[in-house]
Amino acid sequence: MLFSRILVAYDGSNQSKKALDKAIQLTKANPFASLEVLHVFDFPRYYFADALVTAPVRPDNHLFELADKTVEEAKEAVASLANKHHVEMKQGPPAKTILEHAAEMNSDLIVLGSRGLGAIREFVLGSVSHNVVQHAKVPVLVIK
Repeated sequence: MLFSRILVAYDGSNQSKKALDKAIQLTKANPFASLEVLHVFDFPRYYFADALVTAPVRPDNHLFELADKTVEEAKEAVASLANKHHVEMKQGPPAKTILEHAAEMNSDLIVLGSRGLGAIREFVLGSVSHNVVQHAKVPVLVIK
């Protein structure tokens, strides 16, 4: 099956690098396919009883520098791709932002890496890949 609008979530981890490599391969298989690379960053949130507190943001925040570096890595990885491609960065909860972006771009495949947290850690911490798989309206390819 050939996909024409592929979205890959990229966070700079080894698993997301593997996912990006696979998405590039899938894009190359169809000369009419386009690749959208999405990096999602979010500010740390802390829970105190029933309250949610977002960490204060400073303009020189390390998170912005890391996010920019991650986007540049993704741009370098797709620079030689002959197919149409675009790299974008958004801020928000990762799974929700990935799903919303896939809908906006009318993606027909989502590719992302799995960190392999294990059943207990995934239950406690949550899993972006698990959440995307459960709520996506299009096929999801999870790379381990």
